[in-house]
Amino acid sequence: MRESTFRADFRSTLAGARTRTLARALALVLAAFLAAFFHAAAAGEWQPLARDGVHDPKGPGIKLLQQPADALGKLAPDHAGNQVRWVQALEKGQIAPREKLNPAREIRKLDQDIILDLKGGMPAVRFPHRQHTEWLDCSNCHDGLFRMQTGGTKISMFQILQGEQCGVCHGAVAFPLTECMRCHSIPKEAGKAPQLPPGADPATHQPGRPGS
Repeated sequence: MRESTFRADFRSTLAGARTRTLARALALVLAAFLAAFFHAAAAGEWQPLARDGVHDPKGPGIKLLQQPADALGKLAPDHAGNQVRWVQALEKGQIAPREKLNPAREIRKLDQDIILDLKGGMPAVRFPHRQHTEWLDCSNCHDGLFRMQTGGTKISMFQILQGEQCGVCHGAVAFPLTECMRCHSIPKEAGKAPQLPPGADPATHQPGRPGS
C-alpha cells in the first residue's frame, strides 16, 4: 500500500514539475512577444539615457555619454530590438568593427550555411556563418556554446529564451527572439525535405559531419 501511494505521489510530483516548466516557457515567450510589440510601436525612437531606467539621471556622467539616438540613428534601421540592422550596417560600411587586438591573430571567416531544425513543426533554420564570422571569431561560439559539429549540441528554444546558446547575443544586441522567421526561414512540406536555398550544399546539414 505504501509503495503504491509513493508511486502515485511521485507521478503527481513529476507531472506538476513538467507543468511548471511549460508554464515558465510560455511566460517567457509571452514576455518576448510583448517586448516586440512595444519595440515595434516605438520604431525609430530611443529612450534618452536619463529616462532609460538604467542610468542615474542625476549622475555627473550622464551629460558625457552619447545618446542612443545620436549613435544609432544613422545606421540601417530595423523595427525590432535596438532598431538597427547590424548586418546591413556592416555591409554598407556604416560601422567598421575592429577585427583583432593582437596583430598576429589569424582572422578566420567561413561562408557556409547550416540548415537546422529539420524535423520540428516550424520552418527549418538557416544559420549563415558568413554574417557571424565577419565580426566574430569562431571561439565566440565553439566549443563553449556549441560543439563544432552539426548535431553535436542539442539546441533548445527554452535555453535560448533564457539567454543561453543563440540567446547570448539575440535579444541583447542582435535582433530579438520575436523575429522568428528571420531564422526559421526555410519552408517545409509534410513528408518532404526542407526547400534549401539556391546553392546550399545538402551535406552541410547532415548530423555528425565534423566541421559542418
